[in-house]
Parts: sequence; structure tokens; C-alpha cells
Amino acid sequence: MHQKKEIINKLRSSNLRPTKQRILIAKKLFDRKETFHFTAETLNQVINKKGQSRISLATIYNTVEAFKKAGHIREILTNNSKSYYDTNIKSHHHFYDPETKKLTDIDYQEVVLNKIPNPPKGKKIKDLEVIISLQKK
Repeated sequence: MHQKKEIINKLRSSNLRPTKQRILIAKKLFDRKETFHFTAETLNQVINKKGQSRISLATIYNTVEAFKKAGHIREILTNNSKSYYDTNIKSHHHFYDPETKKLTDIDYQEVVLNKIPNPPKGKKIKDLEVIISLQKK
């Protein structure tokens, strides 16, 4: 999907030097067909599987934070006070299953709101995201 040049451009636009470790992190995030929802810890598990090269959790956190600041990924806060990240940066909503700790995308048009509160004085609404928490029937 993403060629090495595109991966390196994402790193550089995030003010990161394209080291071997960061290129591997970026490939895990962006070289895929579907949206990827993850925490830094789950990304660490995916990257540091047995028998593969080791990347420190600090490097993963710093790289993810730089991608977030550059707008390449979104941070999603759920009610379990854990930061999840999403490689889909377009406006959309999520289902959150606290049992499996999984997020599932919901198309932006599928959630219809009748009333949105006015933002505080001096502020405007940049985006609106709805997270619907699930439970078993």
C-alpha cells in the first residue's frame, strides 16, 4: 500500500528522523488495507513479537505522539481512561466494546444528532465524535 518513500515522508513531516525502528513502526501503522485501532501497548505487542527486532516502548510512544501531533493518526479517549489511536483520520464515530477492548468504525452519516450544545465563549466546534459503549445482551 504505502511505499517506503511515503513512509519516510510521513516520518519527516512528523519531525522524526527515518530510523530503521521508526520505519518499522510506520509500516505497521500505515501499510495496511483497513483502519488500525491500537494502544501503544498493543502496538508494542504487534511489533515486538518473539523472534523479531526489539523496539522500546518509549520509542513507540514517542513515534505515536509525533504522528498524532502531525495529524497522521487520531487519539480516541474511551471511558476506561486509556488512549486509543486510529489511522483513519477522517470524521467518523466508534463502537467501543469494553469486554474485548476493541473499537469499530461507524460511518459519520449513520449517527444523527438533533441538538449539539453551544461551545464555550471564544471557542468553536472543530469536530464531533460519538463513542457508543457496548455490553452483552
